[in-house]
Amino acid sequence: MVVRVEDLAEAELGAFIARSNAEYIRERVEAGDSLDYARQRAREANEQYFPGGAPAPGHRVLAVIDDDGAAVGWLWLGPFSAEHPADWWVFDIEIEAERRGRGLGRAAMLLAEEVAREGGATRLGLNVFGHNTVAQHLYSTLGYGVTAINMSKPL
Repeated sequence: MVVRVEDLAEAELGAFIARSNAEYIRERVEAGDSLDYARQRAREANEQYFPGGAPAPGHRVLAVIDDDGAAVGWLWLGPFSAEHPADWWVFDIEIEAERRGRGLGRAAMLLAEEVAREGGATRLGLNVFGHNTVAQHLYSTLGYGVTAINMSKPL
């Protein structure tokens, strides 16, 4: 399967941010955060990474396009912080549920590496929630290693 990425059209950015925020909040709540805290973290991320509703400098929001030319997901990556511009992060990747299991996510992650290198990155990181074992497996097979583990116990 041939996959490519292209910058998301400016007209689609608002819808991307809304979908990404909703998914991020859902994931944080599933991981044990309160709804209020998850919403707060999403607001803080928007202020930092989408000031004025546009991606921060160096950040790319990309549509993932399959070999038929159909948009099948998205990918957002960029520098994690201004202090460390060569340390990039995959902030969000999503492949439509009905398209998963066909190698699209793997192909998109390999393209993320190319985009990051072109942007000056020397390292690419990401966060994966503990309950997302499918993504953990994918990232492990792509060479990502654990750099920290947060653990909790319900009381």
